[in-house]
Amino acid sequence: MSNKYQDGGTERANWEGCQKVVAMAYDSPVPGFNTYNTNNLRLWRSRPRNTFDFDKFNSSDYHGAIRERQEAEYITSVLYPNDSTDSGKELRLKQQYFFCSASIYDMIIRYKQRHNDRFALFSEKNKVQLNDTHPAIATIELLRILLDEEKLSFEEAWNVCYHTFSYTNHTVLPEALEKWSVDLIGRLLPRHLELIYHINHLYL
Repeated sequence: MSNKYQDGGTERANWEGCQKVVAMAYDSPVPGFNTYNTNNLRLWRSRPRNTFDFDKFNSSDYHGAIRERQEAEYITSVLYPNDSTDSGKELRLKQQYFFCSASIYDMIIRYKQRHNDRFALFSEKNKVQLNDTHPAIATIELLRILLDEEKLSFEEAWNVCYHTFSYTNHTVLPEALEKWSVDLIGRLLPRHLELIYHINHLYL
């Protein structure tokens, strides 16, 4: 649920009542061939904020004691689950949002260490290539963070997003052109759906 409020003429929101997990980074060096250059491949694992609920365990709710850990670990345990069912679609959207959000937050943290809260240079220092539709929610996630957490105006935030992202579509097969129902987006990512509607309204 997102509770909206006005702040200096800009509509912002607090996102409440959501599942919260920890994104744990794992770095793998990728050396180049016949060169001294080495790139870093950062992978993410979903972890619970609390691994064990002693209160539930002491009240004999043994499954409930580890439920938060299990639900968090489901997100990254197996990628690309079968999405022919509603639960499969929900898990796949959770996965895509989790990886996008973790990466965007990582970029913002690194950027602010050098440039503080001056986001005017963000798109010059960070470029994101979206391959097919799997990471497309990253655009709205960056917009949400800049609006609701960094307190930029919509014009400033959208300008950063517009110049940060590039998109390439490699095929017209359905596997690369995912479609998410309004109901699913609204249930899992309500604030993102509001921003998608807002962007659509502006372009129309």
